Amino acid sequence: MSWISSISFDEITLSIVTLCMIRETMIQFLPDRVAGPGGWLIDTGSKDM
Repeated sequence: MSWISSISFDEITLSIVTLCMIRETMIQFLPDRVAGPGGWLIDTGSKDM
């Protein structure tokens, strides 16, 4: 349990920002069938838009 107390707020914030940046990069560069409207990895919304 002592390892939990060694995690700082800055480390948590950096992890969240990094994950958001990775997600946005994946959405931008992967094809729509993988990461896009109706994609199997990241579904960004409906195909009707």
